[in-house]
Amino acid sequence: MRETEVHLGEPPAVVNIGVGVHGVASRTDVFRLPELWQLHLYQYDAELTVDGTAHAIRPGRVSLVPPGTTVRYRYQGRSEHLYAHLRIAPAGPSCTVPVMQDAGPEFPMLSSLLLNAIAAAPGGPEHTRAEIWTALWRVARLTPPTATSRGPHLAVGAAIAHIEARLAASLTIPEIARAVGISHNHLTRLFRAETGTTVVAYIRRRRLQRAHHLLRASTLSIPAVAASVGIPDLQAFNKACRRELGASPRVLRGTTS
Repeated sequence: MRETEVHLGEPPAVVNIGVGVHGVASRTDVFRLPELWQLHLYQYDAELTVDGTAHAIRPGRVSLVPPGTTVRYRYQGRSEHLYAHLRIAPAGPSCTVPVMQDAGPEFPMLSSLLLNAIAAAPGGPEHTRAEIWTALWRVARLTPPTATSRGPHLAVGAAIAHIEARLAASLTIPEIARAVGISHNHLTRLFRAETGTTVVAYIRRRRLQRAHHLLRASTLSIPAVAASVGIPDLQAFNKACRRELGASPRVLRGTTS
């Protein structure tokens, strides 16, 4: 199975997104996107060839194809899929992701994320970027990073996916532990062993990273940014920004925003 290296240190730029309809005028499409990643979510049977390597498309599968790659689709008839064409910056550590994967029980969540991103695209580009960023992280976590990874690693990966999808909500360690099927204490030990940090510290860091991005790149009001990252109390949000990011939300936003 072909794999690709992708960086997910910051949200991708969503250049195009929507519902693709293929297999009507022609049963074959061959193309290349020189600078853009391709994320596709499928609900039909077909074949995708990526730089000479064939992958079976089945309902419930997801593909992530890197830029500059020649792809050939062979359809069996009218075929609709959700897609996003992305510009992904080489920021943060990289992770290895199969070009084609079975999304399994994650498929409904991935579908929801992409549909939300599509609906937000006309007027909410930052909302679209956030939804796609979350989807990419979930895609990256579908396959264990190493062949020797077992329950503990998968549990931590599931916990991170749960957190990433719910940064705007109230999160507690017992609730996260229940969601991934292990005890509070077991999650705490595993999380520190796998990531080098605590669950609480991870949530705090990710919330402030997302807040920093929204303050710099969007016109959302400061209260809206605070609420969108799960810190609706403005005093607490101000303190968190000063402690974690070194400045108040107003300073981080800048005088031109």
